[in-house]
Parts: sequence; structure tokens; C-alpha cells
Amino acid sequence: MKKIAITALAALVFAACSDQKPTFTVEGTIDGVKDTTIYLYNNALSGAVKVDSAKIGEDGTFTLKGEAPKDPELYCINLGNQIIYVGIDSTETVTIHAKAPNIARDYEVEGSVNTQKIKELSLKQQDLRARVIAIQNNLDLNREQITVALQQLVDAYKVEIANDYIYENPASIYAYFALFQTLGGYNLFDRSNQQDVRAFAAVATSWDTFHPESERTKHLHNTTIKGMNDTRQQAAREMMAAEAATKVEATGLIELELPDVSGHTRTLTELNGKVVLLDFHMFGMKESAARILSLRDLYAKYHAQGLEIYQVGLDENEHFWKQQTESLPWICVYDPSAQSALHYNVQNVPEYFLIDRNSQLYKRSTQMKDVEAEIRALLANPTSSAK
Repeated sequence: MKKIAITALAALVFAACSDQKPTFTVEGTIDGVKDTTIYLYNNALSGAVKVDSAKIGEDGTFTLKGEAPKDPELYCINLGNQIIYVGIDSTETVTIHAKAPNIARDYEVEGSVNTQKIKELSLKQQDLRARVIAIQNNLDLNREQITVALQQLVDAYKVEIANDYIYENPASIYAYFALFQTLGGYNLFDRSNQQDVRAFAAVATSWDTFHPESERTKHLHNTTIKGMNDTRQQAAREMMAAEAATKVEATGLIELELPDVSGHTRTLTELNGKVVLLDFHMFGMKESAARILSLRDLYAKYHAQGLEIYQVGLDENEHFWKQQTESLPWICVYDPSAQSALHYNVQNVPEYFLIDRNSQLYKRSTQMKDVEAEIRALLANPTSSAK
């Protein structure tokens, strides 16, 4: 009877153990912190999900555990407003030794190549932000020089990250992490950029092969397909823009026929006899308010002398566009398809052109150092044209 009972008890213990799901562990020490709660989160696609929490001991030690993921996953430990990202493959134990007050930078990793690589990427990203701020605050550089310097810095950074982290092991969680690094709230790797789409495709293909059931794989697949479509469409737009630029040079002016706030079609040629500022604008951009103020000043000064503004709104939200333009005194038309911008080879907004009294295209923004002086010249000489 006793033997039967022991056998039954052993069977129950075995069954209980077999029901336990495999776990991973994040443990370590944080110097300078004690008796404080530390949290472990899963950085899921849908948002951060709390996995575990623990009190940091008197000696600075902590232990956090989570259910082992079926595919590589991204986690983070959170202390106050500081975060250390952790890459987990399965049931490993990751050891982290950090120092307060800046634990997000001053820490060492043991037991996880993924987490070590993610640490390197995080530090590089922090350094990139610091270098961007330094360039933006450099009083020896003008606006154009700052733009060029920032672009060169970001381009060089992306080449380094792609070669050393993404293409090195595209099936890893650290390659995924690298692909979605941000700067100023925007992804560094842009799915509408042909070069960047290659990086997306490399990671997506590897995850399709090695982690076919992962939610991240599906996300990568959809992002990459969307990026490929975007780049094809961009190439088509650039071809159309090049053709349009040639057409502008040949004809002097491309007619636009677009609806205003009241739904009435307004054209450029109906303004023959006036000096026209053709302005392509998006009211959703942060520079919009300042831009509109400068246009108000020009309009107030020169409208009575024959200046008209023909402003093309390119915002996607028509209701928002109507709200922004209902009190403006000049001609505001709407073109959410941006076909008019393509016709005039507009690459960025705001962009503007001057048209003389004979409905001839005079100059675009890049050809003018002082737009107000150009307007005065055209108003004073109705037969003037670009030289």
C-alpha cells in the first residue's frame, strides 16, 4: 500500500513538473540602488506588456523571470524612467550589472549575444542623438550647412548599422532592433528608401525562413512589401517629375485647374495680367504657421498693386485643409493627389514659383535670394521675364 502511494505521489510530481512552462531569467546587480522595484516588460508589437517585477535587494541584486518565447523576442527592464533592452531567444539566463544613476548607459551584459549587440546599438543611437544636437546648435553653420551635415551623419550611421548588425545576422532579434531604431520620433531606416528596403528585405527573408510563425515576421513581411511598392511608386513619380520639368521648360507654364474651398475650379491662366506667387503647401507641417504669416505680409503689401497668391494645399485631410484656409484672403485650391506638384517637379514643401503678368513662369524658389524684391521688380515691369 505504501509503495503504491509513493508511486502515485511521484506520478503527480512528474505531472506537475511537466506542466511547468520553460522560462528565461534576467538577473544581476544595480550599484547605487536598493529597496526599489524593477520591472520586466515584453516590447510586443501591440505595446509594452508587463511580465514580472521584483524588489532590488539591499546588496543591489535582482531576479526577473518570464515565459520563454517560441521565437526571438524583445524585452526591457525598467527602473524609473530608464530602460535596458534585452533580446531573448529561448530559456537563457541574461546577467546585467548596472550602475546608477545612468543605468541605461553604464551597464555590462553576460550570457546573451543578442543583448550585448542591442546594448551596442543603444549606445550608438544615444551618441548619434548627441551628435545631431551638436550640429543643430553649431552657430558657425547656416541652415543649409546644418541640413547637409545632418544628412551625411545619418547616412554614414545607417551604412555602419546595416553592415555591422543587420546584414551580419538578419535572423537575430538585434538585427530587428537595429532596423527599427528611431531619431526624433522617425525611423532611421525608411521603407520608402530603395537602399533601406534592401535591409528590410534581408531581415524579412531570414525571419520568414527561421521564424515563420512569429508576429514580428508577419510585421516585417508586410512592411517590406509596402516599402517595395512605395519605392516603385516613388520611381514612377520621379520619372513623371522629370518629364514635367522638361515640359515646364518647353511651355513656360503648366496650367492648373483645381477646386477652391467653395468647390469652384480656379486656374492659373485666369490670373493673366497679375504677378502670381504659386505656392505648394501642407498645413500639417510644423513650419506652416510661420509660412502663412510671411505670405500674409506679402499679400497685404502687394495685392493692391497686382500680386495674387495661388496656393495649392497638398494635405490628405480635406476637412483639416478647409479649416486652415477658410480665413485666408488669397486663392486656396486643393490637390490631395499631389499631381500638380509632380507637374512642377516639387520634391519638398513648402515650394513656390513666381509667374509674371503674361502668365509666363518666371523663377522657382531656388533661383531667388529675395522673393519680395523679385515681386517688386515684376510689379514694376509687367513685361519682365526670367533671364
